[in-house]
Amino acid sequence: MPPMGADVKGVRERKPPPEGGGPRRVLMTADAVGGVWSYALELARGLAGYGVEVILAVMGTPPTADQLREVRGIRNIALHRKPFALEWMEDPWDDVDRAGRWLLELADELGPDLVHLNGYVHAALPWKCPCVVVAHSCLYSWWDAVRQGVTPEKYRRYRDAVRRGLSCASVVAAPSGAMLSSLERFYLPLGKTRVIHNGRSRRRFKPGCKENFVLSVGRLWDEAKNVDAVMKSAGTVPWPVYVAGPEGHPEGGLVPLQNVNRLGQLSPKRLASWFARASIYAHPARYEPFGLTILEAAMSRCALVLGDIPSLRELWKDAALFVPPDDTEALAAQLRLLCEDRERREQMAQKAFARSLDFSPAKMAAQYLDAYGTALQ
Repeated sequence: MPPMGADVKGVRERKPPPEGGGPRRVLMTADAVGGVWSYALELARGLAGYGVEVILAVMGTPPTADQLREVRGIRNIALHRKPFALEWMEDPWDDVDRAGRWLLELADELGPDLVHLNGYVHAALPWKCPCVVVAHSCLYSWWDAVRQGVTPEKYRRYRDAVRRGLSCASVVAAPSGAMLSSLERFYLPLGKTRVIHNGRSRRRFKPGCKENFVLSVGRLWDEAKNVDAVMKSAGTVPWPVYVAGPEGHPEGGLVPLQNVNRLGQLSPKRLASWFARASIYAHPARYEPFGLTILEAAMSRCALVLGDIPSLRELWKDAALFVPPDDTEALAAQLRLLCEDRERREQMAQKAFARSLDFSPAKMAAQYLDAYGTALQ
């Protein structure tokens, strides 16, 4: 399949590389399922100003028409895609091997200076250049946080493959220190590491005229996002509660909704308009290594009510109210508090907005360039 996107040779307004040098061409993997897609495009935009070309190798579910239109507007991306199963999916290993061969062919053909993997397993491939691994999540830390039990034996092959990949990486990065700690807990001690927060452009996500409603966004069937807790607590909240996100379970059927208003899966533009009008954003996640929707809500000046987990405490500090993910009464109490106390609500919304200023694409790109320089050395 031919590459899609802007001409990778047409980079303008080049900035100097970071001290110690940096790559001019990066092979980056991604998928179109969740936040990794938005993260990859934001990072590519930031790298464009430094004259870095991005070969974006997308696997898994094909990008939507909206996603393809978005990538065409980024001048330094060449998009390549194959529908290979991702490494965390059920029994993906034949596809993982095929994907590895495809990635090596791309590297031989296009000659990147550095490989940036938004996954683990393919770091063990015989690359001819340094490899940076970025940990957005992992199956073992997800299982520990969501199911709170021993990970089944059938995932041992996944764990062994992740260990091999991490041991081969020149640098391992993550969007939170909590995620890096999870890797060392479940897999192996790491060498060179970086905590690099994700960034989001403010062109789309801006505060609007606030209305009296609560918003929650996430895959409705995903136990990690815990939208179910929002639905259970909504019945005692004085304001209407709206939920947005995919409702169809991967194994079939729709998630039943109670006490809330269903929005379905929204385009980024429509979702931004809901964030702009929402006064409160509820995200009582059990597992969230970063949480782009939280950042989008904060940028839109929503008051935040979040799951009390290490990563979200680390990232949002005093700029959010925290509740135990499985305590729906505590969630309902905090939502009622914010609904009824305008001064407290506006104070928390302003704190969230101020904290969101720390998570910029420009800062993210500069920190990745520094990490790339370390890997190249």
